[in-house]
Amino acid sequence: MKVEDIVRILDAKIFAGEEQLSLDLNSACGADLMSDVMAFVKDRVVLLTGLMNPQALRTADLLDIKVVVFVRGKKPTADLVEMAKEMGMTLMTTKYSMFLACGRLYEAGLRGGGVRGID
Repeated sequence: MKVEDIVRILDAKIFAGEEQLSLDLNSACGADLMSDVMAFVKDRVVLLTGLMNPQALRTADLLDIKVVVFVRGKKPTADLVEMAKEMGMTLMTTKYSMFLACGRLYEAGLRGGGVRGID
């Protein structure tokens, strides 16, 4: 699924990384516990989280996650937007809860393959 599809499905607002709309992703990971993200995420994953702090972006960067979605309408601070731009990351927000956002992406066809142990 392309980033532009995720933006449409989640009715998301992009704060950084508009140039990556054609990037193709395999899976989604919804988590607030970054140790879970580190343990299970494999590749080409969009991270959905309610954790709006530098640790979330650093974890995503460490795992080469290029797309982060803040759920529940959370708006990133200017510092987080700048950090995402420096990391070459797409950063967006959606009004949906994590449960609904993940469900909408799954319903639209975003399946496993990017998460270790779950295909």
